[in-house]
This record gives sequence, C-alpha cells and structure tokens, in this order.
Amino acid sequence: MKKILFYCQNLLGLGHLVRTTEIIRHLSKDFKVCLVEGGTTVQGFEIPLGVETIHLPVIQVDPTTLRSKNRIMVADGSLTLEEVKEIRKNMLLKVFDVFQPDCLITEGFPFSKKQSLSFELIPLLERVKTTRPSTKVVCSLRDIFMVKEFEDRANLEAERCQFFNHYYDLLLYHSDPKVHRLEESFSMAEKLKRQVCYTGYVAQYLPENTEISAQDIASLSNKRPMIIVSVGGGKLGYELLDAVIEAAPILEKQLPHTIQIFTGPLMPDEKFLQLCNLAANYSNINIRRFTTQLIAHMEKASLSISLGGYNTTMNVLKTGVRSLIYPSNKDREQAIRAEKLEEMGILEMIRPEDLNPARLAEKIVNSLSKEPVKSLCQTLNLQGAEKTAELLQNLLELQLIEAA
Repeated sequence: MKKILFYCQNLLGLGHLVRTTEIIRHLSKDFKVCLVEGGTTVQGFEIPLGVETIHLPVIQVDPTTLRSKNRIMVADGSLTLEEVKEIRKNMLLKVFDVFQPDCLITEGFPFSKKQSLSFELIPLLERVKTTRPSTKVVCSLRDIFMVKEFEDRANLEAERCQFFNHYYDLLLYHSDPKVHRLEESFSMAEKLKRQVCYTGYVAQYLPENTEISAQDIASLSNKRPMIIVSVGGGKLGYELLDAVIEAAPILEKQLPHTIQIFTGPLMPDEKFLQLCNLAANYSNINIRRFTTQLIAHMEKASLSISLGGYNTTMNVLKTGVRSLIYPSNKDREQAIRAEKLEEMGILEMIRPEDLNPARLAEKIVNSLSKEPVKSLCQTLNLQGAEKTAELLQNLLELQLIEAA
C-alpha cells in the first residue's frame, strides 16, 4: 500500500484541518496516511480511523495581529518561538525519514503561509530531494488565497511560482472553475510548469465514528423551526453572534423558531460568557461551543447564518440550506467567495450596516420567506475529496509504471 504524508497547519481557526481531514477520509481507503499537524486540538474532532497522527508543538497567530508580518506565537509559554521552531523542524524531518512516504502533501504551502512555515517546510522539501527524490510532492490548495496588504504581489508571485516549479509535482486546486479560477488568485498561473488539477470543492460528510451527544439529539429532534448560527473555530465573528442575539427579541415576536448558536471551540472564554449572559433572558436562543453534527444541523435548519469560510460555505452548498453570510474582515477571501455565490442566487450577504438589530431581524425574516436553493447548489462540483484521491492514485500508479 502506497504511503502519503500529509502536512497541515492551522494558524488561526480550524478550516484547513477540517478540509484536510475530509480529504484524508477518502485517501485512507486506498493509502496508508500519516497526518502531521501543529495547530490547536479540539476535543471531539474526529480523525479517520487508521490514520497515524503526529502532533507538533502548537504555533498560532493572534487575530489582532493578522496584518503584521511577524505574527506567529507559541501556545506553550515555557518555550521560546525559536526553540519550538527547532523542535518542530527536527520532528518533521524524523517523521519523513521513518515513514518514507511515496507522496508528501503540504496544505496551502507554498501559495499561502509561506513566510510563516518556511522554517520547517523548506528543510523538509530539501530532505525529499536529497534522500528520497522518488517521493511525489503535492500542494493541496483551497479556492481563494490572498496577498496581504504589506506584501509586493508581483515579486511574491514570481518567487512562489519558481519555488513551486522547483520542489513540486502537482497542484490540487479545490475549486469549481465555474465559480473561481486559479488565475483570479494567482496571476502567474500560466507560468506554473507542474500539473494543475481542479478537484471541485471539498465538502464534508457526517462523521462516521463519533457518538451523537445528548445535546445534539435534543436539538436535532426539536420540532420547532431552527435558525443555525456559526462562526467556524470562533476566533473571529463575535460581532455577528452579538448582533443575532440582539435581534432575537424582535424575531421572537414575529415567528416561532429556535436560534441554535455555535460559537466555535476556540472562542475565548470571556467572550463566550459575554454571549451567554447577553442571551440569558431570551427563550428562543441556545448557545453551545461546538458540535460534531454541524452538517446534520444545517440539513434540519430553515436558515443558516455564518461567516464565509471555505468549509462553512461548502456545508451550505452541500445541504442547500438558505444562507446569510457575513464575511470575516481579516482579508478579502471570504467576501470574494460570498459575492460570487450571491450573484448566482445561492446565498445572501450580511454587510456591516446590516448588523443593526432591527435591520438584521428584517433580513432574517425575508430570507426565511424565500425558496430553498438546493437545485442551484447541485450545479456545483462538491466531489473534491473523492477527486483528490483519484488523482493521487493516478499519480502514484504512473510512478510505478515509470519505475518498471
């Protein structure tokens, strides 16, 4: 059985790991997979059975420093950043040497997070070239990736194009070209000398081996219409949740419903408590941090209100639920995705001026009166995980034929 080493690093939320996990779920059917990840772990988050997981010492970014060049911080305050970097680099090299993969996949890198993760991934890529050149090197990349305001786009793209051409064999681009093409995020796409494959979007499935909690059973069996509100990992989006809670008493007078809020497991405790206190007097709100059954809740919901991250948006497309999306302002990625899907009639955007309680309540009521969008969603390719597994199977089978 061919072996795949999959490197994934969440620096802010959980989105990259969620997408990677869905891909690994399909890869593990035909490959021996080792996942290396170094982000914050979440209790109850399911890694597919049979997948070896290596946890590097955690590094992350502070959401308040997103526009800064030097933004990485260490989760464990007992070690310096330089000490953690050295430990991580050596662990990564050792995993590669011991596992000896036929394929190495880096999530995002080098098109995103290159400045943050070069300290360990460049040594790893050099190790591949010098000790195991037969290993195929692949980049797994989401649909939209951004250049920060302080970066020189032309020079950055030229450098990353050269880097990719030197170290990599294949780019797996997790987008549907009917919605977003690579050249819209990377103007030098035509100068990439390695193969670029559109996989379609990577959509989640319900977890296979996780028990449904009593809270999930209660909310999923509730007969009242549900409005589900979520903000991904929870490090961003507090203002959206605050606005929904303030609109709740207005909504309570206009329609029967339950507002189920998921704050995200990474929301700071003080902000979570602030939201709970704000909602304490409203009988139409239930607040939780996290559920393993988000897809099931979206399938049940009459309306989804959320940020516009990749995975939440794919959940909207997969379930066909009516959707209001408030793009995070950390960069233009979420706004670009939401604007395109709004133009297609699949969702509606919430803009900053819509966070006024009366205006937001009106927008919610109007959205609930509209027809479901499932038929529109079905025109998009959501088979990205399955296609990724197929493309890697072909890549490694070709390697066998060439070696014969």
